[in-house]
Amino acid sequence: MVRRRDAFDVRRGLFSGKRSADVNLTESPIHAVKKSKDVTGIAPKSHERYTNGIISTVETLESGNGMIADGSSKYTLPKMPGKHSDLTAISPEILADVIHGCFNDVIGDVTIIDCRYPYEFEGGHIRGAVNCYTKDDVNSLLQKPVADDKRHVLIFHCEFSSERGPKMYRFLRAQDRMLNSDSYPRLNFPEVYLLHGGYKAFFNKYQGLCDPISYKPMLHENHVADLRHFRVKSKSWTGEDGNQKTSRRHRSRLGRYLSL
Repeated sequence: MVRRRDAFDVRRGLFSGKRSADVNLTESPIHAVKKSKDVTGIAPKSHERYTNGIISTVETLESGNGMIADGSSKYTLPKMPGKHSDLTAISPEILADVIHGCFNDVIGDVTIIDCRYPYEFEGGHIRGAVNCYTKDDVNSLLQKPVADDKRHVLIFHCEFSSERGPKMYRFLRAQDRMLNSDSYPRLNFPEVYLLHGGYKAFFNKYQGLCDPISYKPMLHENHVADLRHFRVKSKSWTGEDGNQKTSRRHRSRLGRYLSL
């Protein structure tokens, strides 16, 4: 079975020089590589080796054998089925094990990326997490030096990991592909996960791993003005992705808050 996540990664990398509106997301990435010989300007023999190398990597990624996004090795953390089939999810239990150091022998660095708004983050977050809720935050992360000899794992989440976290995950992967378009399939961060159920699910089970031990929801009655401000600043992450649908109840509550 072809994994949608890898197909998405590959297509974004292959078409990194085009506007997103020009990308044919239904085209096989292998066909895209073969067609690319018309525009690469690479000498025929060199291009053939280059093309064959990419095709081999694409086939490895699409084989469904659990390889991370650069095809170099398998995922370190145990995965679980999630609501976003194109993203790799882990459970709150696995994240708790990560925090407790259970994977220190195979992981060099871990960054937990909390995509909620600052007032939510300050009201309680997972121990050691960083607040990252805008595109600029993601681009800043990608500019930081990454040690080649260490496996640096990223774990994204938001309140429920239903919209803001997944969207930030996808944006980082697309930007990472573009930054490394000249050395495909290399990535700064090839191993990325989404925390299933988000902060709410984690807090319900591991309050002792949260700092402070508290949970402030996005739709908090004391932060209506903050919600309006940060939604504008982050260019309204929620609801922009056509692959995600906000629940009718959530839209109704959100509308009431933003109308105040």
